[in-house]
Formats: sequence, structure tokens, C-alpha cells
Amino acid sequence: MHTAAGAGRYVVAVRTLCDFTAREGDLDRRFNPGPTAQEGMAGHALVASRRPAHYQTEISLEGSHDQLDVRGRADGFDPRLQQIEEIKTHRGDLDAMPANHRHLHWAQARVYGWLLCSKLALTELNVALVYLDIATGVETLLVQRHSAAELRAGFLDQCGRFLDWARHELAHRLRRDAALTCLRFPHGEFRSGQRLLAESVYKAGRRDRCLMAQAPTGIGKTIATLFPMLKAAPVSGLDKIFFLSAKSSGRRLALNALASIGAQARSGRDAGAGVDSRRLPLRVLELVAREKACEHPDKACHGASCPLARNFHDVLPDARRAALAMSGAGPVCGLDLLDRPAVRALALAHGICPYYLGLELARWSDVIVGDYNYFFDLNALLHGLTIANQWRVGVLVDEAHNLVDRARGMYSAELDERRLRALRRLVPAALKTPLARLGRAWLGLNCEQVDDYRACDRLPSRLLACLREATSAISDHLGADPAPDTGELLRFYFDALHFLRVADLFDDRFVFDISRHPPLGKLRPLSTLCLRNVVPARFVGQRLAASASSVLFSATFGPRHFYTDMLGIPADAGWVDVASPFDARQLEVRVIGRLSTRYRDRHASMTPIADLIAGQFRERPGHYLAFFSSFDYLAGVAGRLAAGHPDVPLREQTRGMKEAEQAAFLARFDAAEPAVAFAVLGGSFAEGIDLPGDRLLGAFIVTLGLPQVNPVNEQLRRRLQASFGAGYDYAYLYPGLRKVVQAGGRVIRSPRDRGVLYLIDDRFARREVRRLLPRAWLPD
Repeated sequence: MHTAAGAGRYVVAVRTLCDFTAREGDLDRRFNPGPTAQEGMAGHALVASRRPAHYQTEISLEGSHDQLDVRGRADGFDPRLQQIEEIKTHRGDLDAMPANHRHLHWAQARVYGWLLCSKLALTELNVALVYLDIATGVETLLVQRHSAAELRAGFLDQCGRFLDWARHELAHRLRRDAALTCLRFPHGEFRSGQRLLAESVYKAGRRDRCLMAQAPTGIGKTIATLFPMLKAAPVSGLDKIFFLSAKSSGRRLALNALASIGAQARSGRDAGAGVDSRRLPLRVLELVAREKACEHPDKACHGASCPLARNFHDVLPDARRAALAMSGAGPVCGLDLLDRPAVRALALAHGICPYYLGLELARWSDVIVGDYNYFFDLNALLHGLTIANQWRVGVLVDEAHNLVDRARGMYSAELDERRLRALRRLVPAALKTPLARLGRAWLGLNCEQVDDYRACDRLPSRLLACLREATSAISDHLGADPAPDTGELLRFYFDALHFLRVADLFDDRFVFDISRHPPLGKLRPLSTLCLRNVVPARFVGQRLAASASSVLFSATFGPRHFYTDMLGIPADAGWVDVASPFDARQLEVRVIGRLSTRYRDRHASMTPIADLIAGQFRERPGHYLAFFSSFDYLAGVAGRLAAGHPDVPLREQTRGMKEAEQAAFLARFDAAEPAVAFAVLGGSFAEGIDLPGDRLLGAFIVTLGLPQVNPVNEQLRRRLQASFGAGYDYAYLYPGLRKVVQAGGRVIRSPRDRGVLYLIDDRFARREVRRLLPRAWLPD
């Protein structure tokens, strides 16, 4: 779906139209072992291969009614039978399919039927649903004969029920674009460096370009990217803007920036012809993880179990209207801010699930703030909607240096043999044989294992064949008899499906490795198999290509070629490097070159580092951060500081801190009592936090941040050397110093700040290291 606002028309996909008008009844997300996307495509191809030579596939169709243009692709058409077919793949007993699913499928098939009648001037047509059981290959064919007049009446009824919404959306789009055209920067004047960044983002948005932007911490990158992309939206016809971040702190900054933009519009300074000066007609949605939004984690996602799933689709239209200000819901901060609390309150007021309401609202929101995975994951919601609805989207990737590691994780997969062993004792008889075959294939790999870690050139074909057999058997079992207590089985099943999917993507940018676990008692050693993505460029690049414009920005986006290589950024992408707006004299950088923080020297370094921290604290008491390469190193120095300098107050980051604990840790920087806070480099407190003024007087960085030298990282180094000729830099040096620059950027956050930064390691004096640090830190 997208609006063609200039022409006063609204374009909607057949599937979106039917989702809107033909869904009814309960939300039903109980486990149904449906086909994967690849199996679905293979199923469509199988059906087509069984049809005669004159059978047509993927027929582009379109039709109109009033201001509405409807478009889609029909799966198949047999011109001799005069039969259009909508193909659906499934597993297990077809009679177990909920009735509301079948109702939706018929609605889609009939809309395609009318569009085909209109295109070919047919007077009647067979409309068929083809259900293919992907496990058995058995087709179930359901056929209805309709006259063109009947199909047209149904089409007009569907369009009529959608048109009120479409007209409202067209009016909203016109108001939105008019308001964005006369929008002004909310803070009056740009900070130094902000204008250059904002101008570059605006040009990228207008010209449908990709932009890489490096800009120092503290200048306000969030609002300097959101504001110009909003300004570019009416000019370039953007339907949506996605602001994507790796951490919740980045998403909070985005919501705050959007609220300030809305508040400025609310002040009336942006009033223009036909624009309501009291509010900005902009729908902002925050997407959160399911585990954070679920109200009943002990219940299953279907109407018989969870009250918030009951009648979900029947109640959804009212909740949708309220959410998108169609029922008089008031604006927050001058715009329609659908953040997590607002969506939750709205959902509970209507008695439906907050998480799934949020996913539905993604279709109708203008700006969506969420995690990277919503656009870059293999099953990404926003990427899927963009492709299906042919949206023109602007994508803003916050702190984009994090995307390398996050993307590697998205396109990697693991299987743990310990889980298989535990599962084999629990499964019913029907699954014991295929899981036993899988176990024997796995044992064969283990028998070839000499060392604890082994990287392999080829995938284990026998094990993959057994894994496919096992997942097929589990699917059939769950489809026929979905037992209520299938937690362990489902976890293994989903891990196995993901492993198989990644295996289909495997090429020279992956590593397949086997890690052996220490044996337990007399039991033989077990292992973990990993399909490890090394270079995610192919997949990230495909998603960037799906956007009309994309901006990847960070304070540490160098060297440029590293991120271009790793993220598949287009060759014609723009580049802007914003100089620091702060006076170099605001930050005193002290390199402690007499100490080594290498692993072999860490024990000897602990007391001198504790003495150094204590000396700085006594020289200028205040709040400080000290960053270490590991929790063990952190604890060691903290112990020396506490023992040798009990007058220096300290607190420590702990493993696995919850969000509330992180917030409490940060809140103590507001306290009058100064202290030294110990944290891990690259962790929650090393980037994305803002502690201006006396909240932070300095930082100690006790390491180069280089990843640990171990068999996995060494294998990555070798693969990156083969691909780019710079294995050590790509695997160790660049990722390590990126963390150093991010942590050091916490100290100076405003023109009034003054602080000190200690770089503690003799390697900080080396030329190859210094050239990767900000010029203002260590001028020549």
C-alpha cells in the first residue's frame, strides 16, 4: 500500500485490501508448522509444474474503484479451463485450519478473479483455492464458479469498505506532507556540525541515495537525521521513515527528538495554508520486542487461551481508528506518538494484544522506531511489508557501526548437540527414529574431531539431510497432534529450521565450524555446530536496496572502506565526515604508554591502574567512568582500588543488567556524591549515553578493545584476509578501536564541558593506532 497523494489516488495491494476487509474472529498464533518461505516458493513451483504448458503464472493484475487503485499478482491461470488459482501451502490436516483463514483466502481469490475478468473481458470464471501439503505433495482443490458480475460486486463491496479509510489516509497524507513542507528545525539554530549533516541527509532523501555519515558524539545526530528526512519526504514521495537502532537508548533519543519536532509544530510557528498549527499530523510508532509487550506470557496466542487474542480481528478496526486519531484521540507532544505505553493503554482499553496491535499499526504509521532486526533480519517485518506494498521508505540506521556484528548474528545459526541429547529422551516414538539418525550423523562429525575447534571447508551433507528429515517429522507430528507441552521440541525445531535456511545461503562469506564441549563424566564429548556469517554485505545490501533512501550514521564510521565492504553499501553512496564542533582544549588526553594491558600483563597492571584512577579522582573529585576489556579485568582493578584507596568511592557494572538496573546505574551520575563507575568497553555504558557537564568529568580506557585471540576470531581473520587482504585490521584492530572512540566520546557532550581522557596501553602510541583515533585527541 502507498498513497499517490499528488494525483489524489490511493494504491493498495490485494493482500492488504483483504487483510483489512476480510479478517475476522480470534487472533490465532498457536503453533502451526507451516512451510518456510523457501518451501512455499517450492510448493508454488511444484503446482505450476503439474499444470499443462498453456498454464500461466504470476499474472500482474490491477483495477480501480473511485480513488482506489488495487494491484497484485495472481498465482496461476488456466485459460482453457477459465480457472484462476490461488495457491496456499500447508502441513498436516487441512480441516484443522481455522475458518477465518479460509475466509481470507477466498476473499483474495475472488478479488483476483474480478481483476482477471476485467482484464480479459470474461463473463464468468472458475475461482480455485489450491491447498498443497508441502510434506506429502497432495493437492486439495476447491473450486467455485462465479459470474463476472458476482465477482465485480464482491470487489466493489471490498473497495467500498476500504474507501472511507483510503480517503482518510489520502487526506492525512496531504496534511502530513503540507505540514512537513513548512516544518522548521525545533531548536531554532543548528549546532556546529548539525547543519552539514542535516543538509547531506536531506540531499540523500531527495535524490534517492544512500549516505554514510560520520559525525562526532554530542552534536545531536538523531534530530539532525530525522528532521531532514522528514523534510525530504514530501519532495521524494516517501511513504514511511524507519529509524532503526541497536539499543533502547537510541530509540528513546529518537522518540524524544520526534516529540520535540511535534512540540515545535504545536507552538504554531509552522502554520501554513491548510495546516493545523496546534499539531503535526505525523504518526510515530515504537515497535518493541514481543517479550516486553506480552501481557500474559503464561498463555498461548489464541482466543481459547489468551483473553487479548479473543475477537482480535473484530475489535481491531475500532482500535486502529482510535490509534490513528480517527476517533478523536488527542495528540501527545504535538503529534500522534504511539510509543510503548500509548499502544499498551490503547490495546488494553479495547481488550486486545498490545504486541500484535503494534505490528498492525506499522502498516499505517509515518515514522517507525525500532530495532535493527525489524528491517535487516531474514524474516524482517518492515522489509517484508516494504516489498509487499511497494512502499517508498527512508531508512535511518543509528550508530551504524553496530550493524556489522548485529547483522553477522542475524545471518548465522547454531545447533547444540546437548539439546538434541536431552530431547531424544522426551520425544514420542514417531520422532525417535529420525532424531536417532540425526544423532548418528552428528556422531560421525564428532569422530573426525581432533581438536576442540575445527573449521570445515564444506557443509556436512549427510547431517543436513538428516536434519531436514527430522524437521519434516517434527512438523508432521505437531501438525497432527500439537501437544500443549512442546517447549523443548519447538525450540529445537525452530533452531533447526533456521540452521537449514542459513545453510541454503552458505557461500565463501561464511564459516562452518564445530566446537567440542568438555565431556561430562563418562559421557562422550558433545559439540556445537555453527554456520557463522563473516561478511553480511550481501544481505544488508539487499535490504538497503529496498529503500528509496538510506542513511547510516555513527561517530565511528571509519575507515570507510571497512564498512562499505562489510555492509554492502552501494558504490555510489555519498559520504560526509563532520568535524568536531568542540574545541580540542576541552578534552585533555593522556596516553599512559608505560603500561601494557595485554592478557599476559593484566595481573601486573592492576595496581598501577588503580593508583592512577585514585590520583586523578583526588586531583579533581567528580564522576568518572573506567572501561575494561572484560568483567574479570574490571573486578581485579576494582578490588585493588577498594583495598588500596578506600577513600575513592566506586561502583561496578554487573553481568546481565536489566534495563531498570542500567537506568539506576546511570541515575547515580546525577548524585552529589562523586564516584568512579567501572564498566565494560563495548557494553551498555560505552555508547549511546549522554552525561554532560559535571555528570562526567573523565574516562579511563584500560585496553585497545581488541577482540580476544581465539580459534573463532582467528578463523574470521583468515577468511577476511582472503577476501580483503586485511585480516588483522578487519577482525581485530578496527572493531577494537571503534569501541575506544565510542567510549571516549562520552566525556565531552557540550561546548561547556571540560574533561580528561586516559588511554592506558603502550600501543596507543603506535602510528597505526593513532591514525584511527579522532584527530582532536592526539594532534600531530
